[in-house]
Amino acid sequence: MKVKTKSKKVNKAWLNDHVRDPYVQLAQKEGYRARAAYKLKEIDETLGLIKPGYLVVDLGSAPGAWSQYVRRKLAPQGAAAGVLAGQILAVDILPMEPVEGVTFVLGDFGEPGPAAELEKLLAGRKADVVVSDMAPNLSGIPSSDSARIAHLVELALDFAGAHLKPEGALVCKVFHGSGYSQLVKAFKDRFRMAKPIKPKASRDKSSETFLVGMGLKPAKADQAANPE
Repeated sequence: MKVKTKSKKVNKAWLNDHVRDPYVQLAQKEGYRARAAYKLKEIDETLGLIKPGYLVVDLGSAPGAWSQYVRRKLAPQGAAAGVLAGQILAVDILPMEPVEGVTFVLGDFGEPGPAAELEKLLAGRKADVVVSDMAPNLSGIPSSDSARIAHLVELALDFAGAHLKPEGALVCKVFHGSGYSQLVKAFKDRFRMAKPIKPKASRDKSSETFLVGMGLKPAKADQAANPE
């Protein structure tokens, strides 16, 4: 998430910190497009979410670091190219350079067209894992920014509710602040297990964290039709 600033000193300081960042250096060494790959890597290694043969959907995929990580998890010996055991579908409002084995949809996930195209690619199948690194452009107005963040999380939750396997998982970027507790509640309402994780690769100064939901709860209509 980027915040515009007029201060050249602030920009220079951020750039210096960025260049020295060990995760930035590691990403360059290992061929990832962004340090964000290590956020998903830690979450996945902690919970064992992504396995060969899985169908994974990457929401807000550009520049492609999460898709790259998933691609390696689905490939024999973690290869960045070649045979792929599974399928990856990705969507973003921004263009993304191709990642081998990843089917990419360009467009706003919140609009009907891109969402319909993604559903068409699913062809009635359910995803094993949905990951969302979507984040809005900040306006600097807390109430407005909280609403934008919540909207993206709700889109991911709705998509997961419709297209995730019952035992599947959703990983979603969120931010501490106004509305955070409501988002945690929304995850707990949808999933049997909801867990917040702050990966080491997530900068200490950042308010971002990730909510992981595992195992969809039955829809309320199903619960009413099949009371325990």
